Amino acid sequence: MARKNETHITEFILLGLSSEFQPLLFGIFIIIYIFTLTGNSMIILIVSLDSHLHTPMYLFLRSLSLTEMLYTTVTVPRMLRDFLHKNKEISQISCAAQFYFFCCLGASECFILAFMAYDRYLAICHPLHYMTRMTKSKCLYFSLASWVTGLVLPLGNIIMVFGLPFCNSNIIDHFFCDILQVIHLACSEALPSTLVVIKLYVLIYTFLVIPLPFILILLSYTRIFISVLRIRSAAGRKKACSTCGSHLISVSLFFGSATITYLRTEAINTYGGPKVWSLFFLVFVPMLNPLIYSLRNNEVKRALQKFGQKVFSG
Repeated sequence: MARKNETHITEFILLGLSSEFQPLLFGIFIIIYIFTLTGNSMIILIVSLDSHLHTPMYLFLRSLSLTEMLYTTVTVPRMLRDFLHKNKEISQISCAAQFYFFCCLGASECFILAFMAYDRYLAICHPLHYMTRMTKSKCLYFSLASWVTGLVLPLGNIIMVFGLPFCNSNIIDHFFCDILQVIHLACSEALPSTLVVIKLYVLIYTFLVIPLPFILILLSYTRIFISVLRIRSAAGRKKACSTCGSHLISVSLFFGSATITYLRTEAINTYGGPKVWSLFFLVFVPMLNPLIYSLRNNEVKRALQKFGQKVFSG
């Protein structure tokens, strides 16, 4: 139980990105945010309008783009607001909501990337059965399953973490409500057994949404790599690899930056800290993905050209 003279807090303060160049940072990040929304909106639009792109691979890409638009919207607008305001307070309810949707959309993206790897595995390793084993309805079902799983899994985090009493410090040294930062603000007199249960749940949750999908992706690409080695012609191997290139880059950027962010080492704390590193998977990866999938994919480029011609021709 908390001591009687401790003040229980109902609001937190987000320190954000401390810098003397707040207006400049605001300008840079609002341009990145607009570019992210525009690029991902274009991917969603052309996949929806072009019937040639109504295949599982591009339907998954549409789901990924929608997830990333919402994912970056959970954190970036608040960060932009704090660049221009001295009052950086955020209520417990708002903090909990931001934290929930951050976890929800992050988990959904991990599972969508895993299903995209499974789709490539079926296309390369079982091409004769691909159309029957990965239908449009199954693709939509997998996307829906990713979203539902993302919605359900963080509920335990929200209930347990924000059920804790918070007292003394209310400062979150981040630009959004990060779970590790919030847990550290719990009253020192909170029951040790309760904190152990919460940290165990967070550990299980983290394993389910990051290492587990990543392991499934590795298994898929191991099978793909073995199948590609069995292809005799260089052209065939090149074609098989080209269908996986964009997805591999996307997976490397997202999982790599997320892992680095939450790997609390002295090097990371020295070079900007976790809140700076988290900008990679929260801000830059959602911006880069439309470029990765459009510049490396001829079908997407053709669809963009057709769409542009229709728009400008009236």
